[in-house]
Amino acid sequence: MSSARLGIGFVGSGFITRFHIQSLVGVRDADVRGVWSPNREHAEEAASLARSLGVGDAKAHTSIADMVADPAVEGLWLCGPNHARVENVQAICEAVTSGRGSLRGIACEKPLARTVAEARQVRDLVEQAGLNHGYLENQVFAPLVTRGREIIWRRGAALTGRPYLARAAEEHSGPHTPWFWRGDLQGGGVLNDMMCHSIEVVRHLLTEPGAPRASLRPRRVTAHIASLKWTRPPYPERLQQRMGEDVDYSARPAEDFASATVEYETEDGVGVLGEASTSWSYVGAGLRLTMELLGPEYSMSINTLDSGLKLFFSREVQGRSGEDLVEKQNAEIGLMPVVADEAADYGYQAENRHFVRAFLEDKPPSLTFDAGVEVVEQLMTAYMSAEVGRSLDFPPEGLETFVPAVASGTWSP
Repeated sequence: MSSARLGIGFVGSGFITRFHIQSLVGVRDADVRGVWSPNREHAEEAASLARSLGVGDAKAHTSIADMVADPAVEGLWLCGPNHARVENVQAICEAVTSGRGSLRGIACEKPLARTVAEARQVRDLVEQAGLNHGYLENQVFAPLVTRGREIIWRRGAALTGRPYLARAAEEHSGPHTPWFWRGDLQGGGVLNDMMCHSIEVVRHLLTEPGAPRASLRPRRVTAHIASLKWTRPPYPERLQQRMGEDVDYSARPAEDFASATVEYETEDGVGVLGEASTSWSYVGAGLRLTMELLGPEYSMSINTLDSGLKLFFSREVQGRSGEDLVEKQNAEIGLMPVVADEAADYGYQAENRHFVRAFLEDKPPSLTFDAGVEVVEQLMTAYMSAEVGRSLDFPPEGLETFVPAVASGTWSP
């Protein structure tokens, strides 16, 4: 194996894989060498994208084991759908332990799994295979988050006391592909899909730079879920027309809004709060990420749609719909913000730079599968809280075997 550059293989070839591939333009010590997908045509398209961007001589592989066996592939990025996570990890670990190939590390997109039991299984499998592992959470690597957190803690917190409240929200009009809308496949609705970001961001902002993850412990979770838009007529019918007959929100709805408050305790016994909210029912220019951090004499705020670049098109400019201005773009006319480099601005570039270096140096990344397990534990506690309608001490009893009602198809808005 080369010690200078990391050959990356992608498991999955969809939207998030393309984001990662685009981000690697800014990562100098990695090359895309392989892509596997159950859809061969999609794998070929993702590999072609990598070649066209000059980020690696990528090829489509016939199986995960075949990609592990390729000596040019030294690290795998797991970007497949949630319901395939355990199966994909089993295939990787079996290929490694049987001697078909070796890897420097495996990185997994959010969430690590659909339930606590699956998350712990995934972590145990990679550890038993002796693999270095990392949990991909791009938003904590976003330049605005990184820089704002560093300044707040160095100037504000150092002089007047630690921050006591963090907020994070991710909102857009809904996912791209059908499986996201199916609770049985995805593991829930918007809470499972997107609060994994917001929960981790608030914890990150409230944790002193350089301090261990365990310096901030979740103690209590209060959550609420609702279906505000997509179960309201005529939206179930519209959704089914877009996503196909297997997506039926009139029969098997999932939440399109979720909020959670996590009460944390610091090492010296101080209580601090994290508030997270997520939505598939937001109507605006496109994806909106907002974060806030507040302390005794300071605050910081981020809104990704407060862009330095804005365009205006009159109603006479009528063209095809797309997402060339911002992810989940909802309009093509009017005054619209432009996120000029989404792969960098959302944190994918810095994230991948960090994980590539960690794997090349055989060191654990700052976020491992242990962090991914903890995120899933908080998400499942949030679902439990929403279902029983009260706050829950963390961790609650029955967390290991809990499956959200949204995922089992028994939830009613």
